[in-house]
Amino acid sequence: MTAAALPWNEADRLSALRAYGILDTEPEQAFDDIVHLAGRICDAPIAVVNLIDDGRQWFKAETGLGVRETPLDTSFCAHALLQEDGMVVPDATQDPRFECNPLVAGEGGLRFYAGRLLKSADGYALGTLCVLDTRVRPEGLTPLQTETLDVLARQVMAQLELRRAIREREEGVQALASSEGQFRAIADSMPQMVWSTRPDGFHDYYNARWYEFTGVPAGSTDGEGWNDMFHPDDQERAWAAWRHSLDTGDLYEIEYRLRRHDGVYRWTLGRATPIRNEQGEITRWFGTCTDIEDLKRSEAGKDLLSQELSHRIKNIFAVVSALIALSAREHPEARSFAASVRNRINALARAHEFVRPHSEVSQPLIGDTTLHTFLASLFKPYADDAGRSRVVIEGDDATFDDQAATSVALLFHELATNAAKYGALSTVEGSVLLRTRNAGDRFILTWTERGGPALTGTPSRQGFGSALSALSVEGQLGGRLERRWETGGLILEADLPATALSRRRAALKKG
Repeated sequence: MTAAALPWNEADRLSALRAYGILDTEPEQAFDDIVHLAGRICDAPIAVVNLIDDGRQWFKAETGLGVRETPLDTSFCAHALLQEDGMVVPDATQDPRFECNPLVAGEGGLRFYAGRLLKSADGYALGTLCVLDTRVRPEGLTPLQTETLDVLARQVMAQLELRRAIREREEGVQALASSEGQFRAIADSMPQMVWSTRPDGFHDYYNARWYEFTGVPAGSTDGEGWNDMFHPDDQERAWAAWRHSLDTGDLYEIEYRLRRHDGVYRWTLGRATPIRNEQGEITRWFGTCTDIEDLKRSEAGKDLLSQELSHRIKNIFAVVSALIALSAREHPEARSFAASVRNRINALARAHEFVRPHSEVSQPLIGDTTLHTFLASLFKPYADDAGRSRVVIEGDDATFDDQAATSVALLFHELATNAAKYGALSTVEGSVLLRTRNAGDRFILTWTERGGPALTGTPSRQGFGSALSALSVEGQLGGRLERRWETGGLILEADLPATALSRRRAALKKG
């Protein structure tokens, strides 16, 4: 086989050879035994395991030669690499490839050579197992000797592969130990308690912070012992959450009270995430416990302060309303104006009551903080004799917060008040349909009056209520307001940005 026909290039072959990490290593009994056996079976005084490096041939094992390497230009084996199944030279003096070789010339020089390739699993020729003799052997090797040399060459490769596998395993173990050491160093330096479990949830690792916080002996909370560290009232809840995560693979997150080394229970946030292999199977769970006791106390203090301030604001609404009522008694001519102002203040008070922070005692029984719930509460005074609201709310609901409550309350209080005085709610048969619609980045509210007095056209004068409605929608909510005075009644459309009703949530999403 010529060099041009080789199935590999020299750079790749050398890279494959060096991947075994065998070059320049100390003699090993397994390889020495092979060359001794090859020499005896083949009746040859010289036998070697020969590896062809860059510019040299190096002998992992040899008998009868006395050296560990020789220059490549005197190598028989370098020529053997070019042969598919190795090479046999009965008389080197008669072979033009070797007749000028200094190892062949003269009395006592090499005459006979027989070698078998050492080939990697990828087909790279690494060297040979060969026998040499100083006498000519026209008959070459016997069939038994040939078979033995083939078998022993395969054994050399088996030893090389075994040796590489052991080396790679040791390197892997060392890398794993180094990686585990780095992980432990990082985990022990974290302020959080860090833990890990097997796929079935068996806890088998805690960092130093866990033992520092709990004060328990190392290993005492392995397995299921960790649950005993929780407050008795939290144990079943924590177990249920953990079992759910193990069954579904969902992230684990829960707040519970964890017993500190001094016996005090402190609020803790527990979190865990699964680690998966390429097949998606969970191989481990890694979790943390974070002491949030101080944060919980701070939040509780803020909530209490917020409730107190909100309660005082509620009282201010009541005081202002009472002052207006007293003033109206002293000035009967302003009674109509006072009633209008009081109604508007009461609408603001209802909006504030709906969205203000509450304690468990003061929490109003009007449902969740949504637009529809708030409007239903606002329109309660406009029910018929059977208790059914005459303002029907339909369409898409929306999350609702205190930043929009005041403007929405003023808008629909004015509409309902005017409808009760002059529009659809001023007659027994009249009603109002309020349709709400989510239109992507817009939220549209349409107020349609039906069954009231017939309208003859657009009013010639805009009252204070209309101006207040426009200020609420366009000034406070950043929307557009349109009125159409149809024969059947007023149709008003408020076109708002979709974020206007819950600006805090929109800000959180943006952040």
